[in-house]
Amino acid sequence: MFTSGALSIPKNLELKIVGMTIVEKVLSSHVVEGVLEQGKEVGIRIDQTLTQDATGTMTYLQFEAMELPRIKTDMSVSYIDHNTIQIGFENADDHRYLQTTAKKFGILLSRAGNGICHQVHLERFGKPGTTLLGADSHTPTGGGVGQIAMGAGGLDIALAMAGAPFYITSPKVIKINLTGKLSPWVSAKDVILKVLEIFTTKGNVGCMLEYGGPGVDTLSVPERGTITNMGAECGVTTSIFPSDHKTLEFLKAQGREGDWKELKADSDAQYFKTVDIDLSQLVPLAATPHSPGNISTIKELEGMDVNQVCVGSCTNSSYRDLMILAGALKGKKAHPNVSFVLAPGSRQVVKMLADNGALGDLVESGVRLAENACGFCIGNSQSPQTDAVTLRTSNRNFLARSGTKSAQAYLVSPETAAAAIITGKVTDPRELGLEFPNVPMPEMFAIDDSMIEKPLQDGSAVEIYRGPNIGAPPTNDPLSDTIEGDVTIKVGDKITTDHIIPAGQRMKYRSNVPKYSEYIFEILDPEFYGRAKAIKESGRHNIIVGGESYGQGSSREHAAICPMYMGVKAVIAKSFERIHTANLVNFGILPMTFKNESDYDGIEQGDQLVMENVRELVKANDTTIIVKNITKGTQFEAEYSLSDRARDIMLAGGTLSYMKSQKD
Repeated sequence: MFTSGALSIPKNLELKIVGMTIVEKVLSSHVVEGVLEQGKEVGIRIDQTLTQDATGTMTYLQFEAMELPRIKTDMSVSYIDHNTIQIGFENADDHRYLQTTAKKFGILLSRAGNGICHQVHLERFGKPGTTLLGADSHTPTGGGVGQIAMGAGGLDIALAMAGAPFYITSPKVIKINLTGKLSPWVSAKDVILKVLEIFTTKGNVGCMLEYGGPGVDTLSVPERGTITNMGAECGVTTSIFPSDHKTLEFLKAQGREGDWKELKADSDAQYFKTVDIDLSQLVPLAATPHSPGNISTIKELEGMDVNQVCVGSCTNSSYRDLMILAGALKGKKAHPNVSFVLAPGSRQVVKMLADNGALGDLVESGVRLAENACGFCIGNSQSPQTDAVTLRTSNRNFLARSGTKSAQAYLVSPETAAAAIITGKVTDPRELGLEFPNVPMPEMFAIDDSMIEKPLQDGSAVEIYRGPNIGAPPTNDPLSDTIEGDVTIKVGDKITTDHIIPAGQRMKYRSNVPKYSEYIFEILDPEFYGRAKAIKESGRHNIIVGGESYGQGSSREHAAICPMYMGVKAVIAKSFERIHTANLVNFGILPMTFKNESDYDGIEQGDQLVMENVRELVKANDTTIIVKNITKGTQFEAEYSLSDRARDIMLAGGTLSYMKSQKD
């Protein structure tokens, strides 16, 4: 009972208050809708957003469609770091569009050449205890400074900038308890590869990883950022480290001491489960083709000839990483059979390497110095030779992501990369016989924000630039009463958004949905577009059938927008990944799972499927839908799982259609 506003507790009842995890502390302070209770949907306030140019153009087109004069977040940053190779007018036009929308709507703009979004954001804007939502799946890098940083589709970023909550399932929090200390030539990249070996790339939807234990104190913020960055490959919502004296040291060196606050779990915090990792027992590891979850030791791969080594990406391009690389290569030359490419993470890093002579050492070694951009990681430059073995310090090695379908890409640490550059083979860096180049944290980083443009105080007079490649974001029709059409494609397990809509050179069409749609499933089946177009023109629906963990990888919402544009009304899979599920709902495509996974085996490409009374079933929240296979003369049950909010969006045909209906 409540008495005089206070809780009256019977004398014989002991009140036990359970401590909180770091995740619970940050999320609970940001809840604006719902209750933070494991498994339930909750809406949280977003403090910061980021976009990059491959996702930002569509994001800001969607924000424009909301007809708001100004963003409502504390800070939003638009980065140009993905499509910086300007072959043709499309990318340059989009960059100008991003510049004008930033000025108009109150958004900071990080210009091309300033660096990779996650590296720059960690350096200049990441703030402990805040929330960050980014239109890029590796936004969890911010967890390295104690930020709840999550990837999402561009439409969700636009909504957050408009002041709307971001909806997530209240997570299961898994503690990664670190003990010991890394041995020389073993790095943070090997830590996250070990985590991937334990958790794999599937089955972790709805979880967040929280790092703790005495081993945390041995890791700098850049090392922590490497671990949280690549944690995205596990399929978790995000990963986070405490904000401690190491965080303060980093922020102070960035001239941002005032952004620091201590953030740690309570001693009696309860976790869904705890996994122990002894850092001292780790060895150099690699992710082998074609998944970040295929983990082997370097010892198991040793002796393999290497054709290309690419160092950089948002995972491993910090000052620390590149100083270790430079130290290992000082006075040495890249092996003649190895093309050695370096893409620094930020202009800050390059300036510091230039000032202390390390950049000169790298140039002497034979490096091919690329832009401070994503470049090779997304396959829009530095594609390797036919059948190449390429070692990369990036986070993904999906089939054809390098730009060369026959290439075999291995994900490794900068230390292992250095060993291969020197020897021309996969080599355990511990066997080089070199002194390990310890790199202390600088007392002060080279701070220069001159390539971050500030918006106008009043942007109402700014005219937005639109090139001919930029079109309005498409919208969908309301959910049909009956979904009737063909299985346009049947795919297997671990289908990534790269498989669905390619990155690389095709991304220049990201603001031209009709053109970009021509490349749906290009990597797996170049004939998909022609079949989908014919089915759509006949008045029937396109249906996709998938296996486990459908929609892994990038937050690329075009993997939902383009199928929607081509008349895809439903995807039936064994299981889905978080961001892609949200994107499908945002664009009015019904994501369903097989009630009995064995029914997957009874479907073939080209089968005609019928789902009746779908709209009424969704409206009534009847989660089981009968799918009739007209071709086979069989039927099976499929299920969907949508919150009340998501069902309203689905019924309207997607979020933009839903918002328009609310206005009307």
